[in-house]
Formats: sequence, C-alpha cells, structure tokens
Amino acid sequence: MKTKIIKIDSDNILPDQLEEAVEILKQGGLVAFPTETVYGLGADGLNKEASRKIYEAKGRPSDNPLILHIAHLGALKELTIDCPEIGYQLAEAFWPGPLTMIFHKSEIVPYSATGGLDTVAIRMPSHPIAYELIRQTRAYIAAPSANISGRPSPTKAEHVIEDMDGRIDMIIDGGSVEIGLESTIIDITGPVPVLLRPGYITVPMIEAVVGKIAVDKAVLSTISDPSIVPKAPGMKYKHYAPKGQLTIYEGNNEAVVQAINKIAGEKQEEGYKVGIIATDETFDAYSYGTVKRIGSRSDEDTIANRLFDILRSFDKEGTEFIYTESFESNQLGQAIMNRLLKAAGYHKVTV
Repeated sequence: MKTKIIKIDSDNILPDQLEEAVEILKQGGLVAFPTETVYGLGADGLNKEASRKIYEAKGRPSDNPLILHIAHLGALKELTIDCPEIGYQLAEAFWPGPLTMIFHKSEIVPYSATGGLDTVAIRMPSHPIAYELIRQTRAYIAAPSANISGRPSPTKAEHVIEDMDGRIDMIIDGGSVEIGLESTIIDITGPVPVLLRPGYITVPMIEAVVGKIAVDKAVLSTISDPSIVPKAPGMKYKHYAPKGQLTIYEGNNEAVVQAINKIAGEKQEEGYKVGIIATDETFDAYSYGTVKRIGSRSDEDTIANRLFDILRSFDKEGTEFIYTESFESNQLGQAIMNRLLKAAGYHKVTV
C-alpha cells in the first residue's frame, strides 16, 4: 500500500483540503491525523471491516477497545443508552477536549470497536483538523494512537510515518501536537465515576465538576496484571515502550542522580549505548551516555509534551539502556508516571 502524506496548517484549513481524507474514511480506509493529545489512526467506527483494519495496521490486540471521536453532543443519543446526567456535565466542562468517557453502548456500535465489551469510549477532540475531519465525514471516527501497538505514541507526523508508512491510506501532517499524552479516560457507567487512564484533565479538575471519583487500581500499579480486562485503551498491555530497556529511578534527587550515573557508567564501560532522561534541574549532574533534557519539574506540561518524542529519539540512536528520574504522581505527573511505568514494563528502582 502507498501512503499519501498531506500537510495542513491547523490555523488555516482550506475548504477542500480534507476532501480526499473524508472520502477515504467513507470508503472504509485508514487516515492518521493530529489531535490535541497525540496523532490518531482513524476509521469509520461503525464499519466493522474498517475497525478490523485498525487492529491489523497497529498489530493491536483485538480485546483492546477503541475510542470513538465525535463532533457534536447529539452523538451521545445515538451511540449510548441511558447516558447519565454526569456525562453531559463533564461534556459541558471539558468537550471539545482531552477527556474520554465510557458509556453503555447502543446497538449501532459494533463490538469490533469496543473490544467485545458492552461499553463504548467516546470523546470530542478540540484540534481543528480532527474536529473538521469528523464533521465533514459525518461519521464517528474510531481513532487509537497512530503507532505500532506498544510503541511510544506519536506526537509528530514523522513518528506516524516511521510506524505507519505503507500500512495505511493517508497521513495528515498537522505539525506537533499540543499536549503529547493520550486523553484522560473516566468510566461513568457505575454509581461512582472511575478514572481508568490519567491525562491532561486531572482528578481534581473532574472532581470540581462532579464530586468525588474513584481511581482504578491499574492506573499507577507498579506491576503488570495479566488478569485485567481492558475496559479502556492502555490498561492491560505494555504500552509506549522504546526499543531499549527503560528503567525508572525514584527517591531523593541526589541519590537518584548518583544511582543513575553509577549504572549508566557501568553499562557504558560494558560497551552499551546508554541514554538518560534528565530534568532541567539535574541535566548538568549526569556524566555518561546521551543525556536528554525533558523540562523543568515545575513545568509538567513540557515534560508531558516531550516524553514520547524523547523515547523515539533514543530508538533512532539505537540506545540500548535508558534511565529516567521519576515524577510526582499527582496532577499531570500522575499521567506522566502512568506512561513511564508502562513504557518501562514496570521496571522501577527505589534508591
């Protein structure tokens, strides 16, 4: 398959620029496009065959649910049954935006898009290209991240090209994304809302709208649990992983730097290619390998935005061992640590 790549300025989308992408989606094809979170791999979410193509292109396990992306609130009446009032409250507060909600699905939603579950994940993206693509297609677009399953999510078109060129019909290059981490996912099908995946919309932000919520035990689990039934993307399988072995070091900052320097020095002496993810505060303290600056601890937005790009850059360089500091597990740091733990295969050292 030859993949067509088109560039679009998200601040100046011309009337006919999305026509070909819209037609591909209507015909059951696959189009990768930018959202405010990461790049998505889109297909008509109500087309069973199109959903199958997503799983095939990504090498994604078929029990890992997809997220349906919508452009208007009326979609909730078509795609869900018994949509609770809390769903409309959260939609009013955070849509369009990086929040995904899980509802009881209606009959028109195929099990091929839900991982075989009776629930469906839905969000309304705010990125101009994503929003306009959905609106013009007049469909509900299933769109997981546009990467090979398990790899770091794509935050630039070049990341999508690395993984998807020759596998899908089209890639829309809309530049770098704004957030860099996948959407927050909250399950509102039970009596108490449950956070299934942390993201840019944090627990305090949600609780300010709907009151106390619960957090699923898998969100910041330090071990992989094969018994988990994935009700949302990213819950069960190893995700976001670079090709090299990633290890997280946590503890006192000075002790962490010393420990990383020690192991990085040892691995470098053994002839391995070593990489270190450092904050602005510790960048100059590292002495071995390739050290990449992820941002200041006081600026979680920048850390989140750079994370996947840094992991992919280590892959390009053939880095075999990667070491990173841990981050605070509250606010956006919760989402950052969630992604790091899965990327590291839960390989964490406390010093």
